[in-house]
Amino acid sequence: MGEYIRKTARYNGKKYEATGKTELEAMTKLAEKLAAAKRGEELISGAMTVDAWYKQWKATYKDPKGLTSKSLGMYDEKYNGYIKPIIGHMKLRDVKDIHLQRILNAEAGKSRSHVEKLRRVLREMFSRARKSRLIPFDPSEDLELPEAKEGTHRSLTDAERAVLLKVAETHPAGLYILTLLYTGMRPGEAAALNWADVDFDHNEIHIHAALESGTGAVKGPKTAAGVRDIPIHSDLLPRLLAARGGPFDPVFTGREGRRLNSNSQYRQWSTFKRAMDIQMGAEVYRNKVVESVIADDLTPYCLRHTFATDCARAGVPLETVRWLLGHADISTTANIYQHKDGATLHAGMALLDGSGGKGGGKEETG
Repeated sequence: MGEYIRKTARYNGKKYEATGKTELEAMTKLAEKLAAAKRGEELISGAMTVDAWYKQWKATYKDPKGLTSKSLGMYDEKYNGYIKPIIGHMKLRDVKDIHLQRILNAEAGKSRSHVEKLRRVLREMFSRARKSRLIPFDPSEDLELPEAKEGTHRSLTDAERAVLLKVAETHPAGLYILTLLYTGMRPGEAAALNWADVDFDHNEIHIHAALESGTGAVKGPKTAAGVRDIPIHSDLLPRLLAARGGPFDPVFTGREGRRLNSNSQYRQWSTFKRAMDIQMGAEVYRNKVVESVIADDLTPYCLRHTFATDCARAGVPLETVRWLLGHADISTTANIYQHKDGATLHAGMALLDGSGGKGGGKEETG
């Protein structure tokens, strides 16, 4: 029996080999394998690389689901940035839970949202590989999250609120910012508003759409709870009446007079925040802020949290705040509603001990 000839080659960091009775046969088989690899037509099995499986999995189970480009991009960002460099070259069947746990542990100290999304991608990839019988066990089953930072959304301080209200009197984005503060709506929901949605007869703003994050497209809210009516705050009403436009005109527009998109929303917030910074005493040189004094973590979502804080201080029931904020799950509202500011705590104790607060809460006589 004659000797077989073996030929090998590397492609994308992976070794391919083929054997044949002649050099031509071995070379031909190797060329076919390399061509198949380049076309991504590797045999779907536990022997395929994690990288090959990710491409197949995403194309089969994610791309056809109608997810937004931002959602699909999240999978690529987490995979290419954090998973591929560590295990992309490994065979699917060789991946153990310790490999995946190390990937998560390396992200300790980063935001909770980031590590949760990273774990989600790992779970979805490997649980599908297990369901598809490509691997005997799912290594992502019991992954534990490392210590992570909670989200930075917070309420405005009293000083920040005072400056915001002052800047909003004259800034072009003032009405947009005040609407976020006084309604608690999401920035994307405000951007989707037409004047027909502002019901002055019933003193309500009707929310039924939102600007899709990362795009300029207006679409329905993520959940049914997003469709709601928000009564117009008395401090907001005169500003809305003064700016009133045609029923199908957008309520909020950018510099070009068109509906806000993700870019123009960002510009409106950044110019407004810059004006607040200067108002608070930032050092400016040649029209450029050279020493900022405003907090880095002040974002548009802080206005939504401030609305929830204001509701808590006013004693608005949690369930009512849930509907105003458009949360499908009341636990989401409760997480925002857990405020520890002194005024709320003292008011709560006053209710408990019957004192009514400072000075016993009773009118002084004599």
